[in-house]
Order: sequence, then structure tokens, then C-alpha cells
Amino acid sequence: MSRIKEISATDLRRLLEDQDHFELLDIRTSAEISRGVLPNALTLPMHLVPLKLSYFAESPRQIVIYCRTGSRSAQVCRFLNQQGINNVISLRGGLVKWAAAGHPLHPEPRGALN
Repeated sequence: MSRIKEISATDLRRLLEDQDHFELLDIRTSAEISRGVLPNALTLPMHLVPLKLSYFAESPRQIVIYCRTGSRSAQVCRFLNQQGINNVISLRGGLVKWAAAGHPLHPEPRGALN
């Protein structure tokens, strides 16, 4: 099985400060999202990812997908890679690692993928 692309919380924070060619996508449940999101993130529940393949395939940006611990985002990235979509990166350790590193959460997402 091929390895997915991953990024650490610290590396993501550094990249977000310098560049904006990344899209952040939160795949957690609405209850989890209510506890805070990464700055400027969009949301899409994990179970709806297969319905949005064209979004992933057509995006000119790298898409960093995250969840609480990184397990679900890794599964989604693996699924998308199997569909021939390779512009996705999983946040290793998810929001748990992001918060543990002292990085900020925002109360509201930028919006939802519909």
C-alpha cells in the first residue's frame, strides 16, 4: 500500500504563515467542529467525501485534511489517492497535536463544502 502525504502541526503552522496555497478541510462531525477549527478551514463530514470527488480533483491547491487525531484524515487521503487524487495531505496527529503545540483554534469555520 502506498504511503499518503502527511504534514506535522508545526510544519503546517509555518507554511500557513508564509503561503496561502493550501486549503484546510475539517472532516469531523458537527459536534466536534463546534469545539473549534483551524484558522480559515472549510468543513465537510467524512461520509460526504465520496460525493465531492470533483472538488478534490479540480482544486488547484494542496488540500490539508484533518480530524481529531489524524486517523480519519489518513483514511480519507488514502481513499482519495486510490481515486487518482494526489493533492491531499493528512495533518499528522490532527487537532490533538495542533492544540498540544499551542497553535490557535478558531470558533467558526470559513464555511462548508456543499
